[in-house]
Amino acid sequence: MRQTTIMRRVQCSGIGLHSGKEARIALRPAAENAGIVFHVRTPEGARAAIRPAPDAVTAACLATTLRGNGGAVATVEHLMAALRGLGIDNIHIDVEGGEIPIMDGSAEPFVGLLSRAGIRKQSGVRRVLRIKRPVRFAREGKWIRAEAYDGFFVDYSIDFPHPAIGARRMTLDLTPENFFAVAAARTFGFLRDAEMLHKAGLALGGSPDNAVILDDAGVINPGGLRYEDEFVRHKLLDFIGDMGMLPFPLRGRFTVSCSGHGLNNEFLRHLHASGDLFPEEIAHHRGRDRCAAPARRNNLSIDMAI
Repeated sequence: MRQTTIMRRVQCSGIGLHSGKEARIALRPAAENAGIVFHVRTPEGARAAIRPAPDAVTAACLATTLRGNGGAVATVEHLMAALRGLGIDNIHIDVEGGEIPIMDGSAEPFVGLLSRAGIRKQSGVRRVLRIKRPVRFAREGKWIRAEAYDGFFVDYSIDFPHPAIGARRMTLDLTPENFFAVAAARTFGFLRDAEMLHKAGLALGGSPDNAVILDDAGVINPGGLRYEDEFVRHKLLDFIGDMGMLPFPLRGRFTVSCSGHGLNNEFLRHLHASGDLFPEEIAHHRGRDRCAAPARRNNLSIDMAI
């Protein structure tokens, strides 16, 4: 199994979820073994390179923020989910504005951006991290269980005391072909929390244009939901992005109950520190370990150069 990168430079801009200001990114091809690298401006105006890693996550309340080398970039999880979901190993991401733009609140716009860039195979062999033995990690009634599996399988359950959400469950055996099952699911939030978040300087860019908003009775977005179970689909999407904070793609079977960004990161830190992961090169096509193959939803496609 060979590594991949994109074929050409692409860019997009939009509102930052937390700042409410314009944010811009440009995606560029990267050499094999480069990994995923964010390039951001420090407060002094210098350029800093930040690589995803469990201990680089410094905020994980409403979104995932990475810090390193004096710089920071917020709200990375949807872009990371798109990169991991489509099997992209090496890429440079230039960030202006301190955040990844929230776009429509899902990963689908980033899939479209990557579609325009195209994806090509490289000569280097793909490296992954595999679960070595069964692991269970729990905090305050929320938990994640992981076990060995030749792929990335997630069984995700949520239970919100809200009439529009309730208890939901979804399973996904992730490949580039079926990533679209969750890619278009949007982030969600509660109207009653908006004032508190704004006072804390958070979610200043949040609106029905980029999130599913709920009042006490139900969804207030004029267009309603994209899926009946959009909430659990989005939580599964976030899990893919948060598990992408390792230097290589993660392989295992994960059963998740009511987790969020914070617990996801604690779980990754536990795996990283406990020796429950082992690296492996995927020298041949086997099981679910595929390169980014053509995938479609709403006429979006991924171009391949073999």
